[in-house]
Amino acid sequence: MPPRASSKRKTAPPNSTSTDGRSSASSKAKTKARDQIDQLFDAYANSSLQMIDPEGIEALCSDLGVDHTNVRILMFAWKLKAEKQGYFTQDEWRTGLKALGANTLSKLKKALPDLEKEVRTPPNFEDFYSYAFRYCLTEDKQKSVDIESVCELLNLVLGSQFRPQVDLLVEYLKFQSDYKVINLDQWLNFLRFCNEISFPDLKNYDSTEAWPLILDNFVEWMKREHS
Repeated sequence: MPPRASSKRKTAPPNSTSTDGRSSASSKAKTKARDQIDQLFDAYANSSLQMIDPEGIEALCSDLGVDHTNVRILMFAWKLKAEKQGYFTQDEWRTGLKALGANTLSKLKKALPDLEKEVRTPPNFEDFYSYAFRYCLTEDKQKSVDIESVCELLNLVLGSQFRPQVDLLVEYLKFQSDYKVINLDQWLNFLRFCNEISFPDLKNYDSTEAWPLILDNFVEWMKREHS
């Protein structure tokens, strides 16, 4: 005969009330932070588009005390994983500001220097560098970026780290007439060139390796014009 079930009630786990209280407080704090992030989004968003548009981004930059052409704004777009140049959706905004731990304008302003340090770490920088190019692909099925825009982008994303290389590469790109646009593979190899090739002597550059032709031509031009 099976034992009779006890008529005593099971006792609640110890500290369940305090645990529930902490969980509730944490949930309320997260909700408040998200509401503040949404309020900040609404302050700059175009209500008819339900997005922050170029005008809203300029207003945000003004309030942050950062020029809209500053590399930190491109880094901010990278952190948001923004897909369309000059526009931030609400989901992108929420994801990015949550990752930055910024739910107010002042916190966002303080987060930008740390964001730059984050981007400058090697794995992140390679991803950011690739993103910077893709962010400039503003048309459907666009695969390349015009030379003038590439020159501006090189100055923006590589200028502070590789100034001598960037100055001469930009000079060459503006001088040459064989290429009107640059594709992603060429763009990625510009960074590889800066990282790997001794400059300005170019002594370890080997044209038999898998370098794009535009860099072979650049090296020949360098040796001819700047040797």
